[in-house]
Amino acid sequence: MLFDTHVHLNDPCFDEDREALLAALPQKGIGLAMNAGCSLETSKQALEMAAPYDWLYCSVGSHPDSCDEVNDDVLEEYRKLCKLDKVKAIGEIGLDYHYEDIPREIQKKAFIAQMELAKELDMPVIVHERDAHEDGMNIIRQFPTVKGVFHCYSGSAEMAKQLVKMGWYIGFTGVLTFKNARKAVETAQAIPLDRIVIETDCPFMAPEPFRGKRNDPSLVYRVAEKLAELRGISAEEARRITFENGKRLYRID
Repeated sequence: MLFDTHVHLNDPCFDEDREALLAALPQKGIGLAMNAGCSLETSKQALEMAAPYDWLYCSVGSHPDSCDEVNDDVLEEYRKLCKLDKVKAIGEIGLDYHYEDIPREIQKKAFIAQMELAKELDMPVIVHERDAHEDGMNIIRQFPTVKGVFHCYSGSAEMAKQLVKMGWYIGFTGVLTFKNARKAVETAQAIPLDRIVIETDCPFMAPEPFRGKRNDPSLVYRVAEKLAELRGISAEEARRITFENGKRLYRID
């Protein structure tokens, strides 16, 4: 079985066939999936979507693109949602300086506030960090007891080694299968297998040979296959290892 550790199944592009897709995923080898919230609204959607499925869990949090919504009221909503069994992490939270739609100081303030909530509740976090490596590392170092995953990892192998030493996991998407994915490949070869999780981040970044098409959890097997190739293990072993890693990351029995 496979654990797709980061999906966005409430994205509008799934509106026409979501129910059929969800029903079919267990037969396609998906044993577990984590539907990540990006705002208060999408976090509630993710929770509602996870309710009918034993294998689907969710996280709650405000992505850098939605971080201007973070205030005491929103944090209190997240605090309440985190008490529910289906909610296994706070995220995705973090920093995104690539487009910088929201000023950096607002992003950092929201990131810190949500890290403080994770510390208070003893919850793992899902971090989105793009072109903000130094500030991202500086903030997580302020919270040594908070652990989680840098999803869709885009940093260097050296930075990933530092994160692993701090107890973090590294998430790889279909980017790992791209021909120009030098940094991702180097990182996947450099860090311990017990700290690697795989994800689609669907509907984005479909792996080869499906690049450019709508992504969904049924394609996460390609990330496992590429990881197996890079590490000289069988695809079955890559599936097993990353499945157990995901369960450990999100504290799923």
